[in-house]
Amino acid sequence: MLDEYKNSQPIVYKILKNAIINDKCSHAYLIETGGFYDSFNFTMSFVKSLLCPLKNLSKENCNNCHQCEVIDSGNFPEIEIIKPDGLWIKKEQLQNLQKEFNTKALIGNKRIYIITKADRLNKSAANSILKFLEEPDNNLVAILLADNIYNVLSTIKSRCQILKLKSSNIAKENITPLQKLIQITNISNKEIDEETLNQKITKVIEFINYFEKNHLNTILYIGKLWNDYITNKEEFEMAFEIMINYYKDVLNYSLGKPLEIFEQDDNIKSISESNTVDEICQKINKIVELKELIKYNINTSLLMDKLIMNLEGVI
Repeated sequence: MLDEYKNSQPIVYKILKNAIINDKCSHAYLIETGGFYDSFNFTMSFVKSLLCPLKNLSKENCNNCHQCEVIDSGNFPEIEIIKPDGLWIKKEQLQNLQKEFNTKALIGNKRIYIITKADRLNKSAANSILKFLEEPDNNLVAILLADNIYNVLSTIKSRCQILKLKSSNIAKENITPLQKLIQITNISNKEIDEETLNQKITKVIEFINYFEKNHLNTILYIGKLWNDYITNKEEFEMAFEIMINYYKDVLNYSLGKPLEIFEQDDNIKSISESNTVDEICQKINKIVELKELIKYNINTSLLMDKLIMNLEGVI
């Protein structure tokens, strides 16, 4: 529930709490997630309170109704969540949303649609949603999420109330490394089971460790090391994000700082000792640069060859 975030997100919490209690909620919110690892769950907690007929913000005041359970299961009919189809949010997704939401709410008096990665609305997709934002229905609430609002079209920003979540140091959060990575890479447990995700994370880390020991020879074994486990562009994005964060923890170790995600092991120690701080920073930058190419439909086999050669070029 929303009250769980009153300490980690005091400003946004207070804004939303007052809006709910006083029935002054906006018809559209644009939430800049920034570095807050739990941004999606925060959003769903806001949605629960927004839809609650008793305006409950905490579990203590809740009558344990069935509604929150249905929301958590992803089957609540008045909530629609739109995620990128591939690498972008497509116009057809928003057109389908408009058709579906032209009908009245079946439960309660509000309907809510959430657009994750709103910075991945291309111009045609963004224009198709503007009518919803320009001519708001009293019973319709839009919630758009973006890591950086400056990547969102100005026509959308101007029609939304903008909220900025406070970044957090996830190293201090009482959650497992796997849970941290699930949040960072935006992979929902409803889309991929925890065991499979754990396996993919393990394989990405194995790839890094193999490269650090074998360098360019890694290209010869890329099939077994990578291609058999990372199979589509969404997983490529996830994998590159894992690599970035793994090397960040190597950098943390080198600088004598606490590791943020991964447990300290011999591999992190070994990579740290075989690379200078400058080389680790360069490797992180190379991965970040190549990650941007994924969205442009680059051949993934060529991308991996390029990654290995670029990382080798740092040394």
